[in-house]
Amino acid sequence: QVQLVESGGGLVQAGGSLRLSCAASGLTFSTYAMGWFRQAPGKEREFVVAIRRSGGSTAYADSVKGRFTISRDNAKNTVYLQMNSLKPEDTAVYYCAAEKKYYISDYYYTRGQDYDYWGQGTQVTVSS
Repeated sequence: QVQLVESGGGLVQAGGSLRLSCAASGLTFSTYAMGWFRQAPGKEREFVVAIRRSGGSTAYADSVKGRFTISRDNAKNTVYLQMNSLKPEDTAVYYCAAEKKYYISDYYYTRGQDYDYWGQGTQVTVSS
């Protein structure tokens, strides 16, 4: 049984930082690309960032470039999202997801519908 468990969310003031973790089990973690998505109240889910199997390539949404950093530790079956300079508009439930298929283009890793497994989400609230 595949499980993705996010942690590290919480309440932070604008300009602050949070580090999210997503621990994976029940799959061969190193063979999956990993992505982070978020959904704010009343809005559709949106792509945040993705990282390929080896960690050698990443893709970021324009809204988080320069502020968020994704990384992974294949030995610990964990992917991380370091979020700095947080803004109120970053407030959302953050989800991690795992994608088995290999794509040449990073574009496909930005599409939520292509991911195989999802976590339950962790709430991030940024106060102004």
